Amino acid sequence: MANGKQAEQSKNSNVTKLIAAVLIIGLGFFVAWKTGLVEKIQDVEAMQAFFKSFGIWGYLVFILVFIASCVFMLPGSMLTIIAGIAFGPISGGIVSLMGATLGATAAFLVAKYVARGMIEEKIGQNEMFKKIDDGVEKNGTSFLILTRLVPVFPFSFQNYAYGLTKIKLSTYFIVSLICMAPGAFIYAYMAGEIVTNGFSTGLLVKFALAGIILFLISLIPKYIAKKKGINMEELK
Repeated sequence: MANGKQAEQSKNSNVTKLIAAVLIIGLGFFVAWKTGLVEKIQDVEAMQAFFKSFGIWGYLVFILVFIASCVFMLPGSMLTIIAGIAFGPISGGIVSLMGATLGATAAFLVAKYVARGMIEEKIGQNEMFKKIDDGVEKNGTSFLILTRLVPVFPFSFQNYAYGLTKIKLSTYFIVSLICMAPGAFIYAYMAGEIVTNGFSTGLLVKFALAGIILFLISLIPKYIAKKKGINMEELK
């Protein structure tokens, strides 16, 4: 009898969380739509002007927009480049990394604690999710590192999918932060350099160095795959 009552309370709690999540997501998307953020995210020049209009608060606004793009799965692939253009090479890299990491973590938390049932129902039978879940089950953190360094699965999808796995929040946050750092800084720095100094011999040298760094980083997932016996072709 007591077990039945607890099960009913747990069910009601999940329903409440689900309703709250839907309302929050709906409200957030409505605000983003009414303020034009959905369109602005896809327009580099508009986004640059948008963030600069906030002055010093533009950094915080950028991070919040990046978080929103992750949670609502909006097209945010250009945000790192926009950060480099709007805030400069170094500051742009820092805010884009913070935004991407906090955004990925926010989506992870939504999947793990807020709207787990709804997300499980939506992607639980998805082939990509099964590969991620199986990969974490067999290889743990190594699989997370591998998929963060190699875009085998869409970034936005990963954020929610990992929230349904056994990966711990602290592990997810730290691994995401470290693995996304090189790309965030390189792309923001290059974008900022082009806008600040234009094309030059020095820029070509920096592009070459960036290419070498990305190449060396690309060897890490290959090493992990070989050591763990993971067939990368089967993940595609």
